Amino acid sequence: MERGIVSGNANEGERQFEAALRPPRLEDFTGQTKVKEQLAIAIQAAKSRGEALDHVLLHGPPGLGKTTLANIIARELEVAYDQTSGPILQKKLDLTGIVTNVREKQVFFIDEIHRLLPDVEEILYSVLEDYRVDIVIGAGPGARTHSMKIPRFTCVGATTRQGLLSAPLRDRFGIALRLNHYNEAEMAQIIL
Repeated sequence: MERGIVSGNANEGERQFEAALRPPRLEDFTGQTKVKEQLAIAIQAAKSRGEALDHVLLHGPPGLGKTTLANIIARELEVAYDQTSGPILQKKLDLTGIVTNVREKQVFFIDEIHRLLPDVEEILYSVLEDYRVDIVIGAGPGARTHSMKIPRFTCVGATTRQGLLSAPLRDRFGIALRLNHYNEAEMAQIIL
C-alpha cells in the first residue's frame, strides 16, 4: 500500500486528467452556441488576414468554460498560449515581465481580470491598445520612460464580475462575450 500526503494542490496526474476532459476545439465544446458562432467567425477572419485575433473578454458565472474557451481560441488559431490571473499580478513589473516575453499572435489569458490592481490595470491599457509597454528607468527627477514595442497578440480576459471592470479596460476588448448557464440537455451531454 502506498503512503501519500494529502494536498489541496493538484498533482501532475490530476492536471493531465483534467486537461484530457476539456474539449480541444470549438466544435467539441457543448452549449454556448452564440459564443461559439461569434468566436468561429472572428477566428476565421483573423486567420485569413494573417493577423492576431482582437482581444476577447469572456464574462459570466463561474464554471461555464471561460478558461476552456481561452485554450480553445489558442488551439484554433494554432498559436502559443500563456496564462495568469488578476490576483497574481501584484506589481507593474509582474505584468511588464510577462508581456515583454509575449510572441506574435500569441494568446495571453488573464483569469479574474476584474481583480487587477489599478496601477497594474493602467499598464495594461497601453499594452492592449498600442502594443507597447512603458518602463520607468531611475527614480525622482532623473527618471525617464522607455517605451518598448511588443508584438501584436490576443489578450483573453475572463471575469465573473463584469461590472467591476473599469470602462477604459472594458473598451479595450474588441470582442465581449457572455457565457450563460447550461440547460439540462447540455448538462447531460457534458456529463456523458
